[in-house]
Amino acid sequence: MDNIRVFLWLTLLGMAWLTYTAWMADYGERSSTSASQQNGAPVVPATPIGGELPTLADGANATTPTPTPGGDAPPAATGELIRVRTDVLDVLIASQGGDLVRADLSEYSITKGAPEPVVRLLDNDPSDRWVFQSGVLSAVGGAAPNHEATFRSASNDYSLAPGQDELVVTLDWVGEGPISARKTYVFRRGQYAVDLTLTVAPTGGSWRGAPYVQMVRVHRPVARSIWRVDTLSYTGPVIYTGESFERKPFDDLAEEPFSQKVAGGWFAAIQHHFLAAAVPPPADVYDYAAKTSGLAFMLTAIGPQADVSAAMPLNATFKLFVGPKLQEQLQAVGGDLERTVDYGYTTFLAQPLFWVLSTVEGWVQNWGVAIILVTILIKLVFYKLTAMSGRSMAKLRKIGPRMKALQERYKDDRQALSQATMELYKKEKVNPAAGCLPVLIQMPFFFAFYWVLVESVELRQAPFALWLQDLAARDPYFVLPALMAAAMFFQTRMNPAPPDPVQARMMQIMPLVFSAVLVLFPAGLVLYQVTNTSLSILQQWRINTIVARESAAS
Repeated sequence: MDNIRVFLWLTLLGMAWLTYTAWMADYGERSSTSASQQNGAPVVPATPIGGELPTLADGANATTPTPTPGGDAPPAATGELIRVRTDVLDVLIASQGGDLVRADLSEYSITKGAPEPVVRLLDNDPSDRWVFQSGVLSAVGGAAPNHEATFRSASNDYSLAPGQDELVVTLDWVGEGPISARKTYVFRRGQYAVDLTLTVAPTGGSWRGAPYVQMVRVHRPVARSIWRVDTLSYTGPVIYTGESFERKPFDDLAEEPFSQKVAGGWFAAIQHHFLAAAVPPPADVYDYAAKTSGLAFMLTAIGPQADVSAAMPLNATFKLFVGPKLQEQLQAVGGDLERTVDYGYTTFLAQPLFWVLSTVEGWVQNWGVAIILVTILIKLVFYKLTAMSGRSMAKLRKIGPRMKALQERYKDDRQALSQATMELYKKEKVNPAAGCLPVLIQMPFFFAFYWVLVESVELRQAPFALWLQDLAARDPYFVLPALMAAAMFFQTRMNPAPPDPVQARMMQIMPLVFSAVLVLFPAGLVLYQVTNTSLSILQQWRINTIVARESAAS
C-alpha cells in the first residue's frame, strides 16, 4: 500500500505511452510508403489525375464519350474557370465537368497574425489534386452530363454582394441528346456548406440515368512528429455508412477497395481541423465505393437509376462541405457529419466536454477562461469523491511517524509488518486505496481534454492572455509547464512521503518528468492541468486543516 501513489503516477505515464504507441501503430506511416514520401519529398503524379468515370452496375456507361458541339460556343468554354467569392470562400469551378476544383478559406490563415497565405483545401494542381466531380451517368448510352462533359455559365465571376445572403450559380450542359441538364450551386453567407443540385429534363424521347458525386485526392503522407500536434490527427478518406464511421487509410484501400450500398451516409477527406465532404440525399440508397488510383484515392457515391420524363425530371441535391470542422455548421448539414471531428476513443466524453466548453466560452468570450471555469466545474462535480482521497492522504500523513516505527520494529519480518500495518489502518480508519479511484476517474478527462484541444478548430489560434496567443499550440516560453512542475512539487510535499528512500526520490523527480511530458502538449491542456492541480492543492490544504482540528479535538 505504501507504493500506491508511485504506482498511480507510473500507470498514468504508462497509459500515455501505450496510447501514443497504439496510435502510431494504427495511423503511423506504413512500411510500404515510398522512400520519397518518407523523406518528405513532394509527391507529383507522372500524369495528371483526373478521376475516372464511375460505372453503373450494368456497365451501360462504360466508355461513352461526351461530345462538345461547335457553333454557339458559350463564354465559359472548355477548360475555363469560374470564380465564386463569398465572405468565407473563394472557389473555382471548372467549365469542363462543372465541378469545384479549388477552394480557399479566406477566414483561415496558415500562420497566426499573417493574413496570407490562407488555407487551401480543394486544388487543381496535379501535385496536390483534390477535386469534387459530379454528374449524371447514362444507362442507355450516348452523351451524358457527367464530369467529363462541358458546362457553360452566364458569367465567369460571381461575388456575394453586401446584404446578400445567398448566391446561386447555374451551369448548363453543353451536349447533344434527348435531354437537357443543369448544375446549380447555392452558396450562403458565412456557410461552408454548398448545395449542388443536378437536374435532367427530357427534350425528346426517353432517357434513363443515375446521379453521382465523386472526390479525387492525391495522397500525401503526413510526416508525424510529437513536436507538432497537428501531425497527430488522422489525414485521409473516411466514410459514414449511416451506422458506423470508418477510416479508410490509403494503404488499406490499395489492398482492399471498399464497396457498399448506403442510405443516409456520406464520404469525406479529412485532415487536422479541415475537411471536404459530400453528403448525398439521405432518402435514397447509393452505391458507395472507395479505391486508389496510382497516388490518388477516389470516393464515389452513385444514386439509383431513374427514368427521365417531362412529368418526372431527375433532381438530386447533394450537400458539399468545404471548410473548417465547425461543429455547429457540421451538425446543421446533418447525417452526423460532426463525426469528422475525430476524437477517437474519447468521443463519448470529448463531445459533451466540448459542448460545455463552447457554451461557457459563449458567455466569457475567451477559450482560456472557459478552460479554467470548466476545470472548476469538473472539480466541483467530483469534489466529494476527491475529498475521500484527500482525507485518506491526510490520515496517512498523520500516522506517518507510527508507520516508520513499525517498519523499524519489523524490518526483518515482512509478514508481521504487513499485519501490523493493516491493524493500524483499521484502527485509524485509513483506506490507502481510496486515492486510486479519483485519479483513475480524472485520467479520461485528461485524454478527452487533449483531443478536444487538438481536434477542435474552434480553438485553433485562440488566444488566452499575455504570451499565450494560441491555446492549441505549445506554450512558446514553457511558463505553464514550469508552473505545473512547481505545483506538483508543492502537492507532493502535502502528501505523506513513501517510507522507502528510492520511492521518495522518485516522487521528488516525478513533477519534473511529468512537466517535461507536458512541454509537448497544447498550452490549453497544460492550463487545464495547472488549474486542476492548484485546486487539488487548495482542497488538500483544507482537508489537512480539518483532519488536524478533528485530531486535536479527539
